[in-house]
Amino acid sequence: MAAPANTQCCAPIAREPLAEADAAELATLLKAVADPVRLRLLSMIGSHAGGEACVCDLTDAFDLTAPTISHHLKVLRTAGLIDGERRGTWVYYRIIPEVVNQLGALFTPLAEPAPGRAELELLPV
Repeated sequence: MAAPANTQCCAPIAREPLAEADAAELATLLKAVADPVRLRLLSMIGSHAGGEACVCDLTDAFDLTAPTISHHLKVLRTAGLIDGERRGTWVYYRIIPEVVNQLGALFTPLAEPAPGRAELELLPV
């Protein structure tokens, strides 16, 4: 029994080649999280109570200067993965779920790889 036509069998990355614009957009997101400090910051913000974290809660977790932490937060913010709001002297950051979900959706569900050339030659016509 064949799956319904609208059922997606595999992750977007294995379903069909990405369009140039989509690849460029996703590459920006992937570059932003490809740094261990930025990946940790994203995780710390997302897992913080209430779904947002004050920059004052983030800086002590790293052996880095405040300007370096600010740079990493700016990269995440420029990529659209986080947003911030100034409250008094502090900035509070939160994840932008729809953008972060784009990264996860790129690879899930990757239950089965796309058929390779040899497998396609074996399929009945």
